[in-house]
Amino acid sequence: MKRLLILGATGLVGQHVLAQALGDPSVAQVVAPTRRTLTPHPKLLNPIVDFKALPQTDWWAADAVVCCLGTTLKLAGSPSAFREVDHDHVLAAARLARAAGTPTFALNSSLGASAGSGNLYLRTKGETEDDLAALGFASLTLVRPSLLDGGPRPDTRPGEAVGLWLSRLARPLIPSRYRAVRTDAVARALLQAVRQAKPGRWRVDNAEISEA
Repeated sequence: MKRLLILGATGLVGQHVLAQALGDPSVAQVVAPTRRTLTPHPKLLNPIVDFKALPQTDWWAADAVVCCLGTTLKLAGSPSAFREVDHDHVLAAARLARAAGTPTFALNSSLGASAGSGNLYLRTKGETEDDLAALGFASLTLVRPSLLDGGPRPDTRPGEAVGLWLSRLARPLIPSRYRAVRTDAVARALLQAVRQAKPGRWRVDNAEISEA
């Protein structure tokens, strides 16, 4: 892979995608546009961008995109601000990549994502999935993890912390579809998807995310 584009490289899953890609000798260059500077690396190109006004530039032309952009309603402050990040920013970047000829896209989505959901988070994720499919990527993979188990977050999420504690305690009793999954395993699933670049639209559900 000559060039891999990572969106959301500062997030919980995105950090693992970035580290794994930089450590992969088969990836020649990683492009990770972010709002703040990343730790330099010989094969990392780190453009500082405003996701509300993304530039049209040649680094959108890549072999594949892994997208981990996302926020929470609490951090965003309102439903419209949440949708702007989880839907609008994702689609704006995807359109630029597709217009530049990038054929492959993998999205870190969510278990239960559906455009018909009554839940704002799941509905937004589902609408994002459907709108990405309409862009015509040769290969589109939607990775749908359950609760993410990735250690301490930079932001406080008491409800998620309680959910993780209960999930770990009752793990043997929880069906694999719903178990909390490690963030490094989600990153591996995303990278495997773009390496394989299977034609068409694919979905990787929580139970399929290997933690080996």
